Amino acid sequence: MSVDKKEHIMHVAIELFAEKGFEGTSIRDLAQKADVNIAMVNYYFGSKEKLFEQLLADKAQFMRAKIEAVESNESLTEIEKLDHIIDGYVTRFLTQPEFHRVFLQELLVNQRANLHQTVLSLFEKNTRDVVSIIEKGIKKKQFKKVDPQLTFISIVGTINQVMMSKEMCNTLMNASANHNPYQDPKFKKRILEHIKQMVHAHLIITTVS
Repeated sequence: MSVDKKEHIMHVAIELFAEKGFEGTSIRDLAQKADVNIAMVNYYFGSKEKLFEQLLADKAQFMRAKIEAVESNESLTEIEKLDHIIDGYVTRFLTQPEFHRVFLQELLVNQRANLHQTVLSLFEKNTRDVVSIIEKGIKKKQFKKVDPQLTFISIVGTINQVMMSKEMCNTLMNASANHNPYQDPKFKKRILEHIKQMVHAHLIITTVS
């Protein structure tokens, strides 16, 4: 096996969770598709829930690195930082839309309290960092006095809504039912432009000359 076995199992798990959902995927299914034994899956992760947590932790860490790099870039204004972060979130979500829907479903149903809390804690720091950028913009009087937390939720919520239904996206694009909007660069550009326009209008203080 050319790739690390743990990473290989995680990659296969993403495919299975996306195809069958969390409930519909068993450790046996995963071991069979990854061509490893069940003991190896349990050795690396312990349980299906812990495997799912690891997948989400990796995704949260990926975005955290992006956000921290943007946040520390002193050459960027606060609105430019937000634009970069929006680019990162949209690109990341569109990369694996099916798995993202599984993640959203887990948050919605909240059937496993421990898993639900772990998911929230994984993404808490990312939220705080983005909120901090908005707060700095307000303090510098670049941004209006808005609610920073709800502003961030509006950004992510817009992306989440788009990711929930491929059929809705195709309706918005007047596209056929078999079209995949998440692989359509025109649709990605449309999402990015809309969210940035919305955020700019919401945040930026316009001066009348």
